[in-house]
Amino acid sequence: MSDTFFMMRSALPALCLTVSASALAGGVPTAPGNEIVVIGRLDSLDGAPLAATEGVVTREQLEVRPLGRTGEILEVVPGLIVTQHSGDGKANQYFLRGFNLDHGTDLATSVDGVPVNMPTHGHGQGYTDLNFVIPELVQEVQYRKGTYYADAGNFSAAGTVNLAWRDRLDRPFATVEAGEFGYRRGLLAGSLEAAGGDLLLAADYTGNDGPWQLDENLSRINALARYSRATDTGRFSLTLQGHDADWDATDQIPQRAVDSGRIGRFGFIDPTDGGASHRYSIAAHGEGALGAGRYRALAYVVDYRMKLFSNFTYFMDDPVHGDQFEQYDDRRIYGGSASWSLPVEVFGAASSFQAGGDLRYDDIGTVGLYHTATRQRIGTVREDAVRQGSIAGFLSLDSRWTGWLRSNLGLRADYFHFDVNSNIAANSGTESATELSPKLSLAFGPWRQTEFFANIGKGFHSNDARGTTIRVDPADTSRAVDRVSPLVGALGSELGLRTAILPRTQLSLGLWQLRLDSELLFVGDAGITEPNRKSRRQGLEFSAIWSPLDWLVLDLDLAWTHARFDEPDPADPAAGNRIPGAVDSVAALGVAVNHPSGWTGGLRIRHFGPAPLIEDNSVRSSATTVVNLEGGYRIAPRLKLTATLLNLFDSRDNDITYYYESQLPGEAAPVADIHFHPVEPRTLRLALTAEF
Repeated sequence: MSDTFFMMRSALPALCLTVSASALAGGVPTAPGNEIVVIGRLDSLDGAPLAATEGVVTREQLEVRPLGRTGEILEVVPGLIVTQHSGDGKANQYFLRGFNLDHGTDLATSVDGVPVNMPTHGHGQGYTDLNFVIPELVQEVQYRKGTYYADAGNFSAAGTVNLAWRDRLDRPFATVEAGEFGYRRGLLAGSLEAAGGDLLLAADYTGNDGPWQLDENLSRINALARYSRATDTGRFSLTLQGHDADWDATDQIPQRAVDSGRIGRFGFIDPTDGGASHRYSIAAHGEGALGAGRYRALAYVVDYRMKLFSNFTYFMDDPVHGDQFEQYDDRRIYGGSASWSLPVEVFGAASSFQAGGDLRYDDIGTVGLYHTATRQRIGTVREDAVRQGSIAGFLSLDSRWTGWLRSNLGLRADYFHFDVNSNIAANSGTESATELSPKLSLAFGPWRQTEFFANIGKGFHSNDARGTTIRVDPADTSRAVDRVSPLVGALGSELGLRTAILPRTQLSLGLWQLRLDSELLFVGDAGITEPNRKSRRQGLEFSAIWSPLDWLVLDLDLAWTHARFDEPDPADPAAGNRIPGAVDSVAALGVAVNHPSGWTGGLRIRHFGPAPLIEDNSVRSSATTVVNLEGGYRIAPRLKLTATLLNLFDSRDNDITYYYESQLPGEAAPVADIHFHPVEPRTLRLALTAEF
């Protein structure tokens, strides 16, 4: 998608809506005047983005995108791919800018400004589970890529994404949906006026067995209550959310077991994998005038728990009980952010100065890794209590020097403190670290409806707190393990343009580079830190959106990435320099229809190319292409029938592919093999929505 977006209706009116491009990571706004204008037509540039690769996707566009899973809502971000390698109750796998982001390590994700990423998580650093989101209540998706934004902190090396809630609904509605493989869903939502504002209420249940030979038995309940009210100078909102889910899982399976006929493509090895999680939260937002400027503030509390049972190596480590393990995470999160912006004049240039900060405290009562058999604990690998806090401040100055030159200069400072109390005394301890991140963005134009951008900035992600204090391997306390740096720096740069020179069309192009100080990652499956090297990624991204007719919109996103380690492996100088899981190409094509006759629909083609699975590139994954189709018709003024056909052409590609050693029952020794999770087969779902 381009950086200026249309409001998609039955006709495209020449109306515009101004939205802040800043309610992103941390919920801190950019300075007034540095905003994107969402406009009815695509033949003019409006707003003032800082880079070619930022944008906003509106509710009208989201409504005509077929979704197989909740997390796929993030695929509105150009170049971002969302997959799954386990049950649908678990966080998705994310790929962006040459990163296999695992479950979110370098993509800072928030919902209405409240961060979703979980540091020092039982399953993986930056774990990002969006299953608590009700897609119909999302007003817009705001995204920014790169390290160029002063208000973006931890986990934002690849970019930031924020999902903003709606404040009210035009009418209450109920949706009943059913589909193949035991899929069923019910949603009831509505809003009413209360105490001078709007009260939005919603309850959502989803159940699914999936195409797997082992039924998934997914049961998920989401609920939301949101009160919002306009004040004399701004707005206030209070949001309560609840999420509970449990499921059984068919994890990735070994290729050799399928090739031999031992199991089918949708088969399983361990029938007792699965998990359960809950997330309850309360968040308060406020914004308005303060002195000569404006303020924005956010405070939140989150209660979270997860237990996850997995078995990826089967009987390699324990030939008697098997290798199943439980990852457990139980925490409370307290945090907030605030900013104040003020119009100023700098050397005769109209400018906006912004100062802000954010803080977060994770009180992790227990984060543990246990050896299990049929979900029963039979041993403790490690068990920790962690207190992790961070505080940050930032400054930003946005200036318009001439009619064709804008600049944004930013500086961010972060401080982290880690306190680990481990069941293995040698791995207990405290650590702290700071990071200073300068940013600079320049925008030139527009000339002939074309604008150019140059960006550079530092970013970072934090490492798992347990890796900063570790001394010995939890599985073998006689073996010493090196500690890791608490914060991993990243340096990004980008050249880009956006243009509306063609009628009813907007195009954007970005050429970017990102260097990471290390690819260190805490491996939740083993309880230790996996060392890796410095890396360099560079790529090209192209996006186009075209509305040839008032009721028809087409969009195209293309991304190419070159990802390499930047230095030899000190443990094995002969090892290659490929980064495992770094997808080198992504493409997406979409068609959206909102016809005056009452027909609506969307077609999405998503493709991600092959990737190296080991450093020497001798084993690679295959490309994956999936087509999803959705069509709806308003059969009565307040009654709509929608059909969704997922994987229209019944692709037999894979959602995710890994290469590692495992040992099946009856095998005498471990075998290095491809392990994969298949794309789900063609699936039909029907939904009936009634408004009241």
